[in-house]
Amino acid sequence: MGAIGRTIRGYILWTYERGTIHYDVMVTLILLFIFGSPFLIKYGDKPVVQNVHLTGVMVMQASEGEYVYQIEASTVPPATQGGDPAALGDALVHLIEPIAGEVTLVGFDPVLDAQGKVQAYKVRVKKR
Repeated sequence: MGAIGRTIRGYILWTYERGTIHYDVMVTLILLFIFGSPFLIKYGDKPVVQNVHLTGVMVMQASEGEYVYQIEASTVPPATQGGDPAALGDALVHLIEPIAGEVTLVGFDPVLDAQGKVQAYKVRVKKR
């Protein structure tokens, strides 16, 4: 057991010189861990999905600290448009926050076309 113990101790303390078989084994084990661990260990890290490429968003400053965002109706999720105003407000804030940071919803109004169809939403928010 003395030889195996010295070998393990050499691996732990990294005492082997470059170019030896033990050094190559240690480097190979490290590379296997680096490139193999994401497939074996579920780290749970995923990129945050943000809708940062909004088209048709116009920003105007209404007063000190209060801004008006005009968001096209096509960028708002369809499930939130016809129902609950609170859900629509949350969806609008969710679309604004990647652009403006954390905001508080003051109110919103639909912008209608000649036929009465919603074309956009004017959303009033305050920066936190």
